[in-house]
Amino acid sequence: MDFEKIRARLDKLVAEGRKGELRGALSMLNEVDIAEYMEELDNEKMLMVFRLLPKDIAADVFSYMDADQRQRVIEAMDDNEAVRLVDDMFIDDAVDFLEELPAGVVKRVLKGCDAQKRALINQFLRYPENSAGSIMTIEYMELHVGTTVGEAMAEIRRTGLDKETIYTLYVLDAQRKLLGTVALRKLLLAKDDVKVETLMNQQFVCVHTTDDQEMVADAVRKYDLISIPVVDHEERMIGIITIDDIVDVIEEENTEDFEKMAAMLPSEDEYLKTNVLTLAKNRMPWLLFLMISAIFTGMIITHYEDALKTNAFGVVLTACIPMLMGAGGNCGSQASTLTIRGLALGEVEIKDIFKLLWKEVRVGLIVGAVLSVVTFVLYTFVLGDMEMTLAQRVPIALTIAAAVYITVIVAKAIGCTLPLLAKAVHLDPALMASPLITTIVDICSLLVLFAVASELLPV
Repeated sequence: MDFEKIRARLDKLVAEGRKGELRGALSMLNEVDIAEYMEELDNEKMLMVFRLLPKDIAADVFSYMDADQRQRVIEAMDDNEAVRLVDDMFIDDAVDFLEELPAGVVKRVLKGCDAQKRALINQFLRYPENSAGSIMTIEYMELHVGTTVGEAMAEIRRTGLDKETIYTLYVLDAQRKLLGTVALRKLLLAKDDVKVETLMNQQFVCVHTTDDQEMVADAVRKYDLISIPVVDHEERMIGIITIDDIVDVIEEENTEDFEKMAAMLPSEDEYLKTNVLTLAKNRMPWLLFLMISAIFTGMIITHYEDALKTNAFGVVLTACIPMLMGAGGNCGSQASTLTIRGLALGEVEIKDIFKLLWKEVRVGLIVGAVLSVVTFVLYTFVLGDMEMTLAQRVPIALTIAAAVYITVIVAKAIGCTLPLLAKAVHLDPALMASPLITTIVDICSLLVLFAVASELLPV
């Protein structure tokens, strides 16, 4: 599908005011594409196009709009239109939408909703942010013990259109406790007089309303689910979380981790729609912290300044500092990245810290050996152009090579353990990523270099 041609055709229909043809053309597009098309329209045209959409499509299109688009649509609507729109949305989409609006607009919209809808939305808004309860929906297919397959299929035909998904059905007892799940495929293949409880899977996976959304996403990924039931602390069925919401959670959490790994405070807004002051504010705290931390590097060099100036050895040691710090920082970043990824995927746990440390130390021994040998050869060759004898060149090359070897091992150890220690004290492991690891390893690499030089060289 050539979307640019479709966009040009829609633009022409909008410009010429041919609303009947425009309505027909829009109804043939996917809701996501309609939302994308409307993003480029000004307020007047966007509202005109939105009002042309059939009622059932409009709510879906609205759920795919970004926060800025939604705000523009709501501000252009009167109260009755806004209320009808919220009424047509699934409860989880309505809650997500209302969470992004100013409190005054939320009150205005909720005031016009019917009492039952308003009570449900208020209940969802009270759940902790980023919890399972805040992203679940109550539009799911429930069955009760004693229901036959024929009765279940009749219920699906009667109410299925208003449910967010019908691929998995949930069997409840009289107290609304979840007993098991039934796949729609099993119902389709079973005889009408069979009881649904004989078909249900009793080894189901569920989450609680207060569970963190990242934990929910991990469970859905681990068990390959398209929806997951949400229960309260008395194991009563409350709602479900569907795969489309889980994908949003994964995108949100990954974005947050990337920002933390780059030493920035997380932002919920799109990059191009975030103002410059907000971007600067998000980056400044960590930049200040890292800059102040780097002062320790200068203090170490200053401490050994007199020794570095005494002879040619000191000049060479000063020249190798950037190489040594770069090699150590890169090794530490590699180890921390793999550890953070392992924690995110559930492949690594805090109890594995010694296994991980032993593995990275062995990797460091191999990598360090290769890098130190190359360093020894290079520095021996590079020093050949200087007025130093071979007997003088070998000790300095050996010193630098030994410092590289030890630094690589130390960097690998630091890189793999810090994220696990952060997790152990309930901090986000993503904080222990490249910038912070590099700063710590820089300090360690200098201490290693001068310690080795003090033993092997007359400085």
